Amino acid sequence: MKLFGKKSNSVRRSGLAAVAAISAFGLVLAGTASAPAADPKSTGKGLVIGWSQRGISGSDWWKTLVDGGQSEATKIGASITVLDANGDTRQQNSDVQTLISKGVDVVIMNPSDPIGVGPAAQALKDAGIPLVVVNSNLDPSLVPNQFCYVAEDQKGTGALAGAEIAKKVVAKFGKSGNFKLLAIGGFPGDIISELRYSGFIKGYESVMKKYPKVKTVKLPLKYGQWKPDVALSPIRDAATANPDVKIVFSMSDVMLGGITQGLKTAGVFNNVLIGSYDGGMAAIKQMIASPKGPLQGIASNQPWDQGATAVKMALAAYNKDAAQCPGKVKFIKTSLITPANAKTYYKPEDTYVRAAE
Repeated sequence: MKLFGKKSNSVRRSGLAAVAAISAFGLVLAGTASAPAADPKSTGKGLVIGWSQRGISGSDWWKTLVDGGQSEATKIGASITVLDANGDTRQQNSDVQTLISKGVDVVIMNPSDPIGVGPAAQALKDAGIPLVVVNSNLDPSLVPNQFCYVAEDQKGTGALAGAEIAKKVVAKFGKSGNFKLLAIGGFPGDIISELRYSGFIKGYESVMKKYPKVKTVKLPLKYGQWKPDVALSPIRDAATANPDVKIVFSMSDVMLGGITQGLKTAGVFNNVLIGSYDGGMAAIKQMIASPKGPLQGIASNQPWDQGATAVKMALAAYNKDAAQCPGKVKFIKTSLITPANAKTYYKPEDTYVRAAE
């Protein structure tokens, strides 16, 4: 009887252990079955991005910006719906409402007006849709509504061109003298023009502080509305009035055609050094064709890379990964093109310099 009792207790314990194991296994299965499925959009697959563009028509720069975004979206499996406001702020506010109604996951906006797109920014906030801003900035009062602002550091990029031109000025004109500097931007009060010009001056003066006998006379800023035909007259008139001008800074490669014509008409083209900003292939081609010509430094702002980075930040916004855009700003790395390295950057199939892939 004692042996039987032992056997019964042993069997009983084994049976209880088996039941417990089966129950535990069942709980594991049940837990696995009830765990939420991974969101495929977290990797970009199926992510729907709305893109509100300030303008595309007539601008290779803006077209390249959007193309860079489209390329990155394809890589991660996302889709982009692009709406072009054609420079109309009211239309851009309406476009954002349209994107919201389409149920997009994230919106990328290239604002036509930093304060005028306030209704769009508020509508996105109310809808709980993250906003990524690219190229053009929002007014500081609207920055809390954005997840990230993607652009180049315009002041830092301008400084690249300024420092290079200063070195060339010393090499060409000497370590002493009075040198006149003429710069042309987009529009009066335009923050982009202000940043690029202040950056150029900062870079220029960082070199010139080593040459105290050089005095640089800064002529009044001119504005060409980012268009070559509009830039021609103010440059021609300023150069005619100041035939001893030595330095010209164009805040966009787009205006170079008009600037060149204006300087030639004034008879000073071959006596100046030109720094520019954008990194357009047409300007780089000109530099390659005439390495000893007036154009001696171009700072790039790489629209393709800005567009691609904006899509990366859209994915980060969807995932609420603020660490990807510390301080709500993401600056891309930019480049300085000179006659010495121009052939390295020249890619005839592209419109603007982009980062090496």
